[in-house]
Amino acid sequence: MSAATVDRIAKALLYEGYMLYPYRASAVKNQQRFNWGVLYPRCYSAQQESEPWYSQAECVVLGDQSTIEIRVKFLHLLERTVYECVPAVLNGDVQHRAVDRLGVDGRVFQPWQEAIEREIRVPPVRVESLTHVQTEFPAEFLPSRSEELIRNPRGETVGTIARKQQRVGFMVRVGAHKDASGAFKLRVGVSNLTEIPTSAAHREQALLYSAVSTHIVLSVTNGEFASLLDPPDELQPLVRSCQNIGCFPVLVGADGQRDTMLASPIILYDYPEIAPESAGDLFDATEIDEILSLRIMTLTNEEKEEVRGSDERARHILERIETLPQEQIVKLHGALRGLRPIQPERAP
Repeated sequence: MSAATVDRIAKALLYEGYMLYPYRASAVKNQQRFNWGVLYPRCYSAQQESEPWYSQAECVVLGDQSTIEIRVKFLHLLERTVYECVPAVLNGDVQHRAVDRLGVDGRVFQPWQEAIEREIRVPPVRVESLTHVQTEFPAEFLPSRSEELIRNPRGETVGTIARKQQRVGFMVRVGAHKDASGAFKLRVGVSNLTEIPTSAAHREQALLYSAVSTHIVLSVTNGEFASLLDPPDELQPLVRSCQNIGCFPVLVGADGQRDTMLASPIILYDYPEIAPESAGDLFDATEIDEILSLRIMTLTNEEKEEVRGSDERARHILERIETLPQEQIVKLHGALRGLRPIQPERAP
């Protein structure tokens, strides 16, 4: 099936809750965000038992010659700090002071947790070979740091934006069991094995060492997946034995295709779709595009400036809504789908 189709659905879920209306960093619900599908470092999870460090997807594969390809997708947060340049009183040197807000020539700069999309790609592997030994695939993303100068209209440096991202390390374990029916039960486990400093004891800091909105995309060649929601009768016992932790796999693609599954922390139906009327991501549930778009239009100029300074992705949402054609707004109001003729009632 089309990888672009799968990636569009996965991305809509990947950013679910990333930033919520009114898309301002000062809003309480964006300061205390609830993230889906978070895999915290195992050492942190040991202290906070309600916080998971492991995710597992199990599904049923048909085909003795089938080959599986696995992609683990997640968001890797980075910490954005805003510094103001302040001349020292005694020696005239410039000091850099962290601030909650810096306004420069009508623009607003604020601290925030941005996100980078990450992907762990497991090389194709024969399902039959996984029945003999569990295969492990380690993955690591190195730390990074960058700085961006903030200048006023005269070209003077008045502040700095510092972005810092922590190292994270994971292990993907893949195994399979062949059932008496000839079908395989495939298991993919993802563990966050990142070591963190004692200073990351609080949730907001631990999130910087975590995988956020973790998804697993599974593709098969020379075989097919069985639906976990509507399996054939002969596979129901095997399907019932599947244990999914923190995610649930569903078939994706055109109706009837069985070569790709998406295991998401948000439970979906088989063959989910993005509404064709949707003009783009809103991070706040795609089924309410109209009301979110209309609310964004009511923001004041001051609020819009804060949106632009809060997050680059939020700025793109604002700019898209501000230039949305009237005919596109009308399309968001509703659509009729799946109409079929009414069958005449039979006489008793």
